[in-house]
Amino acid sequence: MPKNLYEHLAEPRPPLETPGRVLAFGAHPDDIEFGAGATIARWTEAGTTAVFAIVTDGSKGTWDPDAEPRVLAAERRSEAEEGATMLGAYSVAFLDRVDGELEYSMELRGEIALLIRQHHPDIVLSHDPWQRYQLHPDHRVTGLAVVDGVVAARDPHFFPEHGLAPHRPTALLLWSADEPDHIEPATEEALQRKIDALLCHASQAETTMGDSHRDGAGRDGFAARIASWSEEQGARFGVGAAETFKRITP
Repeated sequence: MPKNLYEHLAEPRPPLETPGRVLAFGAHPDDIEFGAGATIARWTEAGTTAVFAIVTDGSKGTWDPDAEPRVLAAERRSEAEEGATMLGAYSVAFLDRVDGELEYSMELRGEIALLIRQHHPDIVLSHDPWQRYQLHPDHRVTGLAVVDGVVAARDPHFFPEHGLAPHRPTALLLWSADEPDHIEPATEEALQRKIDALLCHASQAETTMGDSHRDGAGRDGFAARIASWSEEQGARFGVGAAETFKRITP
């Protein structure tokens, strides 16, 4: 058979060198941990400064019809700060849009561009807005706004009212990609920190973590699922436990 001249394009690129600064955007308080927790934990352990930005308030993240949204939003904010600390993040920015009602706008794009210009990240991370059949509208909108915000942050004629110089990250990593082309190893220590960070989000134990706070067995089962998922991600590229991304060069 003739050789496919472009088969090298399907091979994942090697892990990035440890960045100096990263900025991760999640639609909800636990999304960054799920999407890139082990990668961020490994980087911060090596000296990276990480900043988290959470777009919505998480006020609809429950199956309890009697829950008070304001109380839940406050609880999730506290959980987000605990989870970020577990991963070694420097700070967390809360954009406080209403959970489940996020809409794309130039205002949102501008807020994202402003954070990028303020924090000068080498790498930006977020949801892949082109993931097929992504059900949650907040994930789709956040991912698209971040992609567009990266473009706006790098080009000087977008949002001159910021009064800041443009900033171009070296890479944009999108998690939950259908066609990932970039892998970052999930070391045993980093993977454990990811699991510990996720378990900080106690309000989500029922909705996204399989009753992980019910008892020790529930916690162990959740940890095993996260570890298994990481092994599956790495196996796609013939490596050990990993997190995978679509990598874009801005």
